[in-house]
Amino acid sequence: FFKREGRPNTDAILAARMIDRPIRPLFSKTIHNEIQIIITILASDRVNPYPALGIIGASTALVISDIAFNDPIGACVIGLVEGELVVNPTYEELQTSDLELLVAGTGDATMMVESGANFVSEDVLLDALELAQEVNGAIVEQIQEIQAKVGKQKWKAPEVTAEENAAEKATRELVGEDFIRALKEPGDKAAGKNRIEELMDDAIEKLGNDHDPAHVKSTLYALETEAVRKTILEDNIRPDGRKLDELRPLNSEVGYLPRVHGSGIFTRGETQILGTLTLASAGERQRLDTYGLETEKHFIHHYNFPPYSTGEAGRFGFTGRREIGHGALAERALRPVVPTQADFPYTIRLVSEALSSNGSTSMGSVCAGTLAMMDGGVPIKAPVAGIAMGLITGENGKYAILTDIQGAEDHSGDMDFKVAGTRDGVTALQMDIKVKGITFAIMGEALQQARVARLQILDSMAEAISDTRDDLSEYAPRMISMKIPTDKIGAIIGPGGSVIRGMIDEFGVTIDVQDDGTVVIGSPDKDNAEKAENAINALTKEIEVGDTYTGRVVRIMPFGAFVQILPGKDGMVHISELAQHRVPDVESVVSIGDQLEVMVINIDGMGRIDLSHRALLEQNNEGGGGDSDGASREESQEPRDRDERGASGASGYRGDRGDRGPRGRGGDRGDRGSRGPRERDREPRSDRRDRPDFGDERRGPRSDGDDGARDERSERRSRRPAGGYDGSGRRSGPPRRR
Repeated sequence: FFKREGRPNTDAILAARMIDRPIRPLFSKTIHNEIQIIITILASDRVNPYPALGIIGASTALVISDIAFNDPIGACVIGLVEGELVVNPTYEELQTSDLELLVAGTGDATMMVESGANFVSEDVLLDALELAQEVNGAIVEQIQEIQAKVGKQKWKAPEVTAEENAAEKATRELVGEDFIRALKEPGDKAAGKNRIEELMDDAIEKLGNDHDPAHVKSTLYALETEAVRKTILEDNIRPDGRKLDELRPLNSEVGYLPRVHGSGIFTRGETQILGTLTLASAGERQRLDTYGLETEKHFIHHYNFPPYSTGEAGRFGFTGRREIGHGALAERALRPVVPTQADFPYTIRLVSEALSSNGSTSMGSVCAGTLAMMDGGVPIKAPVAGIAMGLITGENGKYAILTDIQGAEDHSGDMDFKVAGTRDGVTALQMDIKVKGITFAIMGEALQQARVARLQILDSMAEAISDTRDDLSEYAPRMISMKIPTDKIGAIIGPGGSVIRGMIDEFGVTIDVQDDGTVVIGSPDKDNAEKAENAINALTKEIEVGDTYTGRVVRIMPFGAFVQILPGKDGMVHISELAQHRVPDVESVVSIGDQLEVMVINIDGMGRIDLSHRALLEQNNEGGGGDSDGASREESQEPRDRDERGASGASGYRGDRGDRGPRGRGGDRGDRGSRGPRERDREPRSDRRDRPDFGDERRGPRSDGDDGARDERSERRSRRPAGGYDGSGRRSGPPRRR
């Protein structure tokens, strides 16, 4: 990470947009000066969200400055925790809140709303808006008190010049009612736009020599806005001929792209959005560097608005602030229906491409994203649709609420009101109000009208796909989510990550281990994912005495072989446990890399594992040469003293053997003279029990059916001092008896 502050991140850009939107409409239209406000977070308690404070700070700075700005703005967040509305909830409270409603406004009017919600009803939203207005009114009073104490003398906003008045008068006389007549002619956006452009070009050509073309053009735009508003308020005629509450033609299609994990196309009039879905492993989730509690997210939505969507040739490079804002709004609308990673162990990325634009591509992205997820098999809780509403206000309290606004209506209206949700409730709300005086009654009516439109859109989408597909795309990776005890996480990771890397390489999978013990395995091949799951289950299973494994010989020592029974878990098979007969040399029985069936016969207090191949042979009565009377292993051999392993652990070096000479069964016993053939080599194995007993001094009492030589060796090992070998070539503890 860069350690120095750089360009604003996504959170900062979204906060900047929320600060800008309520303030910009309150400036006089005659102010053309560049005004820059810089908000810096100097300190954060990581408890309280900051965007509302940024709005208050920016408003206060403007009010106490000499800039012609006299409308202080308050801002607050309203949450819904356990059914109760909460003012300015903390980050922790927002984790469980069903509502996060940011409202900014003057002392008597709401100017901006930004909200995410978990299926909240329209009535609850209205209650929250009214509460926010009360809180903001109190904040505005405090700002005014500050202004009275330290505010500077304001300079006056520039007045309209005589030239501007002359240009406006000439333009109005020339154009007259032509804009209104052009708007009333039926046709699509392109035809209407062409008629308006022809009128503008003609007016500029005729008046450009006598007046500043910029002033003429400014008046023409104002006339266009007036014409749109007048035809809607007086004649109930919209630019495209629709009724006030009428939707444009709708169309939905899924599975349009053959190779992606899911796709959907949503069309509403001349607005068309392509949504594509990509599923990835849990490890691909996005890491966040924010002030809040959220450090990562597994659901990501990106929005692109290429210039060709409006029939223009333009710059195509870095993502703009508008694209970031629209993408975040659609993501917020869809997030409540997206399954948790515990239920659906994937990282989900949606990309919305605006193929054609004429109004509310952000709400079109909500619909296209829903279609893509349903096509891709993502088990969403419910389909989500979005709609953009508009408002035109006139004199004497007259107003018109517009459903599914398009470009000209958005530009000319007094309110841009976007609502997204399911059949059960609202999931996102964004409102930008350009004028004062919009009552809560009007907002409530707009919300109810938006609900009717939302249900119509959901019905249309259901004709293309009514439920999420049962199966994922054949091209999507397969994921398995499992839970392990947190104290077993280290066993899966292994020293330096060796165990988890080994499984990733062996099975060709991705493995993501989270702090709470959740393990997510991903692979293009389901069988490989299941193999990795079985390996993890084996790793986390408690090894018990009596368990059998087929392991791999990984190391050979003179006294035995180390066998890997699980990834990262080795046990030792002592030379006496390799076969039922005497083994003169370990490598005469096994080699490195051999597969060997073993049984766990002992686990010491340090977790070191003793294995036996002989026990399985005896159990299966294989290999011959066993004890003639069938005595059990517990009777035939006492447990070995674990101290002979030294301090290196279950698979470590057991110390230098010092002066013991070549590996023998009893160490250096001194010069034994010329003995000739050994008695036990001449006699059958079954007669070795008849050898004379040397008494308790050399070994303990012999159990019935014991192999004498093995009993002698076991007793001799059990009598060794606890110190074992110290690795220096000398034996620690008292000297051994000769």
